[in-house]
Amino acid sequence: MKLLLDTHVLIWYLADDPKLPFAIRDLIIDPQHQVFVSVATAWEIAIKKALGKLTTPDNLPEVLVTCRFEILPITLSHALFSGALPRHHDDPFDRMLVAQTMLEGLTFVTRDSRIPAYGISILII
Repeated sequence: MKLLLDTHVLIWYLADDPKLPFAIRDLIIDPQHQVFVSVATAWEIAIKKALGKLTTPDNLPEVLVTCRFEILPITLSHALFSGALPRHHDDPFDRMLVAQTMLEGLTFVTRDSRIPAYGISILII
């Protein structure tokens, strides 16, 4: 399975937060699965960290490599597709993650109850 982690899922994973169910954690650490973190997620984390709303490792790039997560860049196709999505969700980061999930054939891992409206492959926490 090819998983794309929502921002809160990544944060919970890195913090070993009990909000992340063991079954999801097991999927993430299973080497049979490819786990992706979008550049959009890193961007969102950087913004929230700069505003003092979030604490994450200062060496996030190295941590992601250590976790064997693959970085998913934002392409022009992703950007244009996210802008054309139905307005089920207004958060630009979430819309980008939905677009990437659709275009890259991924399974999105989230707890956001608005995301299933897009009809994507999803694991809801």
